[in-house]
Amino acid sequence: MYLVVEGPIGVGKTSLAGRLAARYGAELNLEVVEENPFLARFYESPETYAFQVQVFFLLSRFKQLSALAQPGLWSGNVVSDYLFDKDFIFAAMNLKDAEFALYEDLYSHLSPRLPTPDLVVYLRAEPDLLLSRIGKRGRPFERDMQAAYLQELTSRYDEYFRTYPGRLLTVDASGYDFVGSARDEQAILSRVHEALHAESAAD
Repeated sequence: MYLVVEGPIGVGKTSLAGRLAARYGAELNLEVVEENPFLARFYESPETYAFQVQVFFLLSRFKQLSALAQPGLWSGNVVSDYLFDKDFIFAAMNLKDAEFALYEDLYSHLSPRLPTPDLVVYLRAEPDLLLSRIGKRGRPFERDMQAAYLQELTSRYDEYFRTYPGRLLTVDASGYDFVGSARDEQAILSRVHEALHAESAAD
């Protein structure tokens, strides 16, 4: 089983992925965020550092996920807190002209080499909830995150998943406190389990 949790910044992807990995006795594959040396500078000057940020993430995520396709490196079930395609969502939002064309060329060569998830759980939330959760986790470089940026990002996620070709479960994250409530945690884990054993699922 290869299961992915995806959604905009602050929605709770890593928290849910950890709980799913524990339920299924799976390997937990987490995206590298803090290790990106350009990220803090990107939030200070997006146009200057957008390309460096995106290429670092693209290559880092490709290296991580390509291990899933290599026998012996991963065994059994895997739960990941990101989908490789998320990188393209951010790049389309942050890059322009020649930089986006170069990025798109790199992406088009790397993406087909990666495995396809058995199910993607799309955690969706509005910017006010995202800002609240971002504030609670206290990453310094996210301190000045704007609601308008999160609104555009959420819109792009919605558009991407509107035509996603794989198996998808869309969950309204505002309806579940799966970190603070054992009942909510069990409810969302049950929904994911049902979706894994169904043809398709959606909120």
